[in-house]
Amino acid sequence: MKPANNLSAFLLIAVSSILSGCDTSEPTVTSTPTLSEKPQTVDDSNVADSKSKPSAKSQHPVRPLWGDLHLHTQWSADTGLFGTVVDPEQSLRFARGEEITSNTGQRVKLDRPLDFLAITEHAEYLGLTEMLNTADPLLLASPTGKEWYERYKKLQGTKGKEFQELVWEILFGTDHDVIDNPKMVRSVWERFIAIIEKYHEPGKFSTLAAYEWTSIAGKRGDNLHRNVIFRDNPARTTQVVPFSSLDSMDPEHLWEYMAAYEDETGGQVLAIPHNGNLSNGLMFPWPGGETKRVSGAEVDAKYVAMRQRWEPLYEVVQIKGDGESHPLLSPNDEFADFETWDTLNVLSVPNRPELLPGQYAREAYKQGLKWQQLQGINPYKFGLVGATDSHNGLSATREDNYWGKFIVTEPSPIRYKYPFVVNKDRPELTIYAHQETAAGLTAVWATENNRAPIFDALKRKETYASTGTRIGVRIFAGWDFNQKDLQEGFVEQGYARGVPMGGDLKQAPAGASPRIMIQAVKDVIGANLDRVQVVKGWLDAKGQLQERVYDAAVSDGRQINVQGRCETPVGSTVDLSKPSYQNTIGDPTLEVVWSDPDFDPKLQAFYYVRVIEIPTPRWTSYDEVRYGISMPDVVKRTVQDRAYTSPIWYTP
Repeated sequence: MKPANNLSAFLLIAVSSILSGCDTSEPTVTSTPTLSEKPQTVDDSNVADSKSKPSAKSQHPVRPLWGDLHLHTQWSADTGLFGTVVDPEQSLRFARGEEITSNTGQRVKLDRPLDFLAITEHAEYLGLTEMLNTADPLLLASPTGKEWYERYKKLQGTKGKEFQELVWEILFGTDHDVIDNPKMVRSVWERFIAIIEKYHEPGKFSTLAAYEWTSIAGKRGDNLHRNVIFRDNPARTTQVVPFSSLDSMDPEHLWEYMAAYEDETGGQVLAIPHNGNLSNGLMFPWPGGETKRVSGAEVDAKYVAMRQRWEPLYEVVQIKGDGESHPLLSPNDEFADFETWDTLNVLSVPNRPELLPGQYAREAYKQGLKWQQLQGINPYKFGLVGATDSHNGLSATREDNYWGKFIVTEPSPIRYKYPFVVNKDRPELTIYAHQETAAGLTAVWATENNRAPIFDALKRKETYASTGTRIGVRIFAGWDFNQKDLQEGFVEQGYARGVPMGGDLKQAPAGASPRIMIQAVKDVIGANLDRVQVVKGWLDAKGQLQERVYDAAVSDGRQINVQGRCETPVGSTVDLSKPSYQNTIGDPTLEVVWSDPDFDPKLQAFYYVRVIEIPTPRWTSYDEVRYGISMPDVVKRTVQDRAYTSPIWYTP
């Protein structure tokens, strides 16, 4: 579908100023002594342009703010102990657009700054590496802390077996805080809060107090990690210290901590589960399924209510793969097998196909409808965000200048070989660094760039996830939208007569069907769009869960058939020998008013939108050419980056 001649204000603003104050005429890319190439040049002359500026007084968000809600620096034990030297201050400087020196001594600078950042250091022994390096008295006051310090100083730099044993002991050897010095925990947390406060610049760059609760489910290795995000300023956040998995591995106890924080301080907090593809099904217990609560108890009304209350979002993509869906769960979705990690959990325990329903967002959305029927509450009514989960302090997501996850996967000709998770008994299940994605980003529709509005947008789920590029997408669902609404007064009519992403449609008027207004625009320095899709899930009249993917708008004049699908692929312009691509296929913008042709007003349903780019070279292809190397055939070399909106739910 070709873009209309009269695009709405959103599309005009998104193309010209999707990033506030950012000069997109000559992008500055990350650079190193060996990585000095500029990004893939694309022809954006056919993209709509505008000199208009969003009004500061608008009552509605006028552009998406881009940020990262999951990032680690040297202050995280599993980062600093492995050699990362980038600390929170350097990480914040990098995110707001300054050039810094990476952990491997290479110069690095974002091509476009972020609008906001939440550094989510692991709560478990927060700041330990720095304390080891500086012989912090609060650490040495603990017998265990002093022992670790002495062993660390003796073994530092050796990277041999004894050092690895020390690291393993610190990261996985205890189920409680063996240092047990509350003054140390408070000292580090207050220093961290002071640092993020120093870099908070309302209107330009926002920082959010946050940390990671790093549960691996009773040492089984099932990843149940959550990022805990605060709305508040230091007056409230310094009244507490992080609740860690050394306090409890059970997310229900984390929710109790969060409730106590709000009761005692008057502040607000939420938790974001990590993508569940390393959870071996434990992330989303489902009715009749194999997995249950961490305690082993059955899911009950209290659990579903608590989960809905404290976890309004889900991290659908990060460096450790994509968590939207899986080809075995969505066999009729040709785009479901995207950056799939499905073999092992964090501690190398093999996955099984029957556990997949508890690992992916789309299936969780469907199972949430079943929980709604059984318990009266949907625990999986969450919006979507993306993140990096980088452990090198660098929130960077470009394919053409990929910066890795750990210090060992910063740019080098051998980084693709690094084993991420190893299973010695079944080596075919090993996950390698070449499977790392270029990571994700979060876009929020906030009224201004400041902590409270960003948090409020997160809580109401007016968010979407990107797999790394800055695609613009906005949706509204209602009962009587038309083409004029799409092109004139899109935002005003969307809010006045419908609900945005993350919202709930009320009881359907007689004879009406949901109508979803969708506008999407390419990243201003990225690839054109292949298609816009609506993903629907519902609980049918027989109590069976169903899903369907509809092509709502497609590029290049291709046709959508009566089944709601475009059977003609967009094609590819990728040249792996350079590598390069051309924006001679696809469209820079796609917009449509889509109506559900199969709507039954008596049935629960959800809808979210997926926007897919044309094929482009993956970071592995850039590495092959840059370093003159050849990777194994199993390595992926192209990618179709995408964006996922938070759903809109219909409950009769």
